Amino acid sequence: DDRTSLWRPFQRGPMVYDVERNLYKNVPGNKLVFEEKNNDLGLTFRYTWTTGKRFGFVRRAELQQHEAGSATVELVDGLRNLMPHGVERGAQSELSTLVDGYKQSDAVDGMTAAVYSLTSLVSDRAEPCESLKATVAWSVGLPNAQLLLSEDQLASFCLGHEPRAEKVNKGKRGAFFVHAKCELATEERLQWYIVADVEQGPAQLTDLLHEVRDGVGAEQIEADIAEGSRRLRQLTGFADGYQRSEDDLVTGRHFSNTLFNIMRGGVFSEGYTFPSEDFLGFLKTWNRDCYERVQSHVTALGSKLSLDSARALADELDDPDFNRLVNEYLPLTFSRRHGDPSRPWNHFSILLNQEDGSDFLYYQGNWRDIFQNWEALSVSFPEYIESFIAKFVNASTIDGYNPYRISREGIDWETWDPSEAWSNIGYWGDHQIVYLLKLLELSHQYHPDRISRAFDRAVFVYADVPYRIRSYEAMLDDPRSTIDYDLKHAEAIAARVASVGSDGKLVRRQDGELHRVNLLEKLLVPALVKLGNLVPGGGIWMNTQRPEWNDANNALVGYGLSMVTLCYLRRYLLLMETLLETSNGRQATLSKEVADYMRAVAQVFAEHGERLNGDVKPSVRRAFMDQIGPVNEAYRAAVYAGPSGEQVTLPYVEVVELLGQTRRFLDHTIGRSQRDDGLYHAYNLMRFDDDGVAIEPLQEMLEGQVAVLSSGFLGAGESAELLKQLRASRLYREDQHSYLLYPDRELPTFLEKNVVPQAWIDEAQL
Repeated sequence: DDRTSLWRPFQRGPMVYDVERNLYKNVPGNKLVFEEKNNDLGLTFRYTWTTGKRFGFVRRAELQQHEAGSATVELVDGLRNLMPHGVERGAQSELSTLVDGYKQSDAVDGMTAAVYSLTSLVSDRAEPCESLKATVAWSVGLPNAQLLLSEDQLASFCLGHEPRAEKVNKGKRGAFFVHAKCELATEERLQWYIVADVEQGPAQLTDLLHEVRDGVGAEQIEADIAEGSRRLRQLTGFADGYQRSEDDLVTGRHFSNTLFNIMRGGVFSEGYTFPSEDFLGFLKTWNRDCYERVQSHVTALGSKLSLDSARALADELDDPDFNRLVNEYLPLTFSRRHGDPSRPWNHFSILLNQEDGSDFLYYQGNWRDIFQNWEALSVSFPEYIESFIAKFVNASTIDGYNPYRISREGIDWETWDPSEAWSNIGYWGDHQIVYLLKLLELSHQYHPDRISRAFDRAVFVYADVPYRIRSYEAMLDDPRSTIDYDLKHAEAIAARVASVGSDGKLVRRQDGELHRVNLLEKLLVPALVKLGNLVPGGGIWMNTQRPEWNDANNALVGYGLSMVTLCYLRRYLLLMETLLETSNGRQATLSKEVADYMRAVAQVFAEHGERLNGDVKPSVRRAFMDQIGPVNEAYRAAVYAGPSGEQVTLPYVEVVELLGQTRRFLDHTIGRSQRDDGLYHAYNLMRFDDDGVAIEPLQEMLEGQVAVLSSGFLGAGESAELLKQLRASRLYREDQHSYLLYPDRELPTFLEKNVVPQAWIDEAQL
């Protein structure tokens, strides 16, 4: 058969040939195989993407001939639009054509390899900007391969023209194509590799090219891939990612879930040991004075520390800053920033190794995401549970919330830029209760006495975020605009950070010293703030310019009431009562501002306790808010001015009485939130009118049912009935045997919205 056919596997558009396409992934997820079988030509082409620690990105390609006889194959395969080092994201997004003019691709003599670089960095500054790193690509396995460096060679080849070897390609996007001719017998398989890596400096690049020239083949490449796979399985195994069940899909799913979890929150690759040098670097970043005080003591313990030895040293030195930082130190690796990559603050950042090849110990993430991951990680590393709690509470604010992002270097908060659509400020109100609750419960299960032992140890602090929540009256005037950004205070924080380290982002007393408190106070403040925003019969007022749980609730900000957070607050208060009752007879020491706040909140709840019968009238609801609102405002005014440092001692029983008293209000509201269909409301809207504050329920939502089941409010029979009603609701998807977050409703079309009825127009006086 003398036919000549052109086949472009995986081409979009109408099918020319009878083909079968398959996509495969291995269980660890580090190998992805694309396969296309051409039944007309009797050929199968597949390529696998994977990685190696030594060589970087690896693309293994295979071409197999199935029909009897031999086939003459001429092929072009490779990568297009390879990005050189030094192109920033903004330049590529907005100036890509200009960037192309700076690109240069150079073939390497004596081998099938090329280097992709910028002739200079893309800049309009009046200064020389040499680009000192490059991208490299190379190939092995194809006999007599010819190297092509420009993208237009591909189109030319498809038109039947003979490809031309290239040494250099300037001012254009770089490609790495290999061109070869071969004969394939029946069932013969041809295999080749294309390998690429980024950020190669002159020395790295020279060493790599010498190594490849000296004879890197399939055996070395596969060994590199295998070592990377082994390390990936090992990291997942550290977090208990291995289980065995009769169902292989369930087994694989557990491995994947664990892997995805540690890819966000990280994993302790050395268990409960870590390098002294890294620990000292952490101390120096956070508090340079503390670092100077303890450096010699840490160094004396050797090159490796254990969690136990570090904690023992902290007890011996009795230094409050060192004690706190030992408890906050988390030697995590494999963590990456998480989130939708279309959002400017969530661009993925995966840092695995340092220049010497050792693990890069680092983590960063949005508050909600990273503490979710650490909750699961706690089960695998229970001795770090209290460190997660310390990191959580020390990064929470004195006005009862948390910053937006957390990392090894400290905390970040959002700033506002009116020209940026993604820019906003505010506190996410839900994240302060549910994730802390889960960590506290884990600690209580694994180490029943550790939390209560920290109730009177003043080694905890507050994050100093330059947000200032407005007065109660200002909130009523505009519930959607309730926070001011204190630019002057932000500048003062930045100056402190430059002077002392990350500890500069912590609250100071009026005398300038760090405001140190015990764990009991840190746990009470977010609970008091949530109770201070209770709207009886409705939920927790979402009044800090951010939604709860997810961005689908953006429209609820200001007028939304969260039953979800209220349910978890109930469970949180129950745990607090349990922890306090086991320490009966002890005295609580609180900052005067917090003690005054607690007693003022207790008084408001006591005065309204008799009105918890049946539905709450709008006037009663407004009266409660009008009393509790100024109490919140007074506390914020006191702490924004700087804590005095004065302390108050009171018996634990007084705290327990408050928790029990307020929980009655939560129970009443949950009980009144049951819908006619047996489900429970997740969110409500409130409306201010002449009669007071009216409540308007929203549609059923899955998270509301999960929250009430988690709250402990329902008995076993009631929980079973709720699950039964949930299965019969609009949230259930029978075809998926699963549930929707919200009902799949028929929404009005665009032209059906915003239509003014003719009767309104006829009645208008204009």
